[in-house]
Amino acid sequence: MEDNIEDELKKQKKGLKIKYTLFTIIIAILVAIASSEYTLYNYFGKIPNKTKSSTDSKENIDVIADNLKEFRDVIDKNYIGEIDEQKILDETIKGYVKGLDDDYSEYMTASEWQEFQADALGNYVGVGIYMSIDKNNNVVVLAPIPQTPAEEAGIKSGDIIAFVNDESTMGMSSDEVSSKIKGEEGTKVKITVLRDNKYLDFEVERKAIKIYHVQNKMLENNIGYISLYTFDEGCSDELKTAYETLKSQGAQKIIIDLRNNTGGLVDEALKILDLFLPKDSVELITVDANENKEKSLAKEDVTIDCDTVVLVNEYSASASEIVVGALKDHKKATLVGKTTFGKGVIQNVFMLQDGSALKLTVNEYYTPNETKINKVGITPDYEVELNEDTEEDEQLNKAIELLK
Repeated sequence: MEDNIEDELKKQKKGLKIKYTLFTIIIAILVAIASSEYTLYNYFGKIPNKTKSSTDSKENIDVIADNLKEFRDVIDKNYIGEIDEQKILDETIKGYVKGLDDDYSEYMTASEWQEFQADALGNYVGVGIYMSIDKNNNVVVLAPIPQTPAEEAGIKSGDIIAFVNDESTMGMSSDEVSSKIKGEEGTKVKITVLRDNKYLDFEVERKAIKIYHVQNKMLENNIGYISLYTFDEGCSDELKTAYETLKSQGAQKIIIDLRNNTGGLVDEALKILDLFLPKDSVELITVDANENKEKSLAKEDVTIDCDTVVLVNEYSASASEIVVGALKDHKKATLVGKTTFGKGVIQNVFMLQDGSALKLTVNEYYTPNETKINKVGITPDYEVELNEDTEEDEQLNKAIELLK
């Protein structure tokens, strides 16, 4: 009996010792947290609160300027790292424009603007990838450009770009990922993609990429096929040349493939519509910030007047939607595929004195029948899914079937 009592006392003492130890640890943690909060207060508690916003833009700019001055004072007194003044300025402006919460408005430094222009001209140093953001905010490969380092390395449509030179792309835009992939000609970049739940590494050499916007070929039953990859400068002339080549080879009907074509220059889209629509037909309706409505009219006589099917998918966007919206409204083409992306807004570029640029959304556009596109997309006449488990192109097959 005495042995049992002694054992019980030992257990109680042990329990009290454990409780005391835990209590001591908790007190130490609370003291550490309190110390941290006091330190933060010392640095920031004395900064006046000037973050209250106003509906007056000038007042807001004053508030921002005051806050920046206060924070810069703290940084100058306490920050131990080196400061890149130009980067601070660039990132501050980028953050201001990002506050618009518009996916398509952005500030570009002088070097970024030059790079953007090179892309629009279809001439840059890189690996040759069309990419976009999917619904899960992943940067996805729409397609490798034919006969480029990306295609030769084995990068495929649908690959998710997870890392560039071992840096995660999580949270990056497709433009940010693109800028990291580009570089000096002859250098290599490591691209890690996610494919079928497996990570694959590719060491790809950067080369000067010349983009040919159009590919064409003859199909069965006198059907001509034209694939348009992007609406960069000169693509309308290339498409016209491709059509004339196919017509000389006996094409009586055509398929135009705009799948994965994320857009480009509005002027090029309108020039392509000039080939299909009678002169003075409405091609596009735009509405600006002041609700001013403007109609763009066809400037040329019809060049392409034959049965036409246009292939579209969820990555057909912007200038692609301008073209298919007008062709659908004027009953100049049948649409096959998936509902388009839904980017129904137009950006203008405003140049700054130092060579940098502000790309700003300034118009929303509508089809000739005033159908809304932005965040809605254009529904095809025939909705056709692609079976990812086969090599068959069911959408193209449907287009051929309709033209037969």
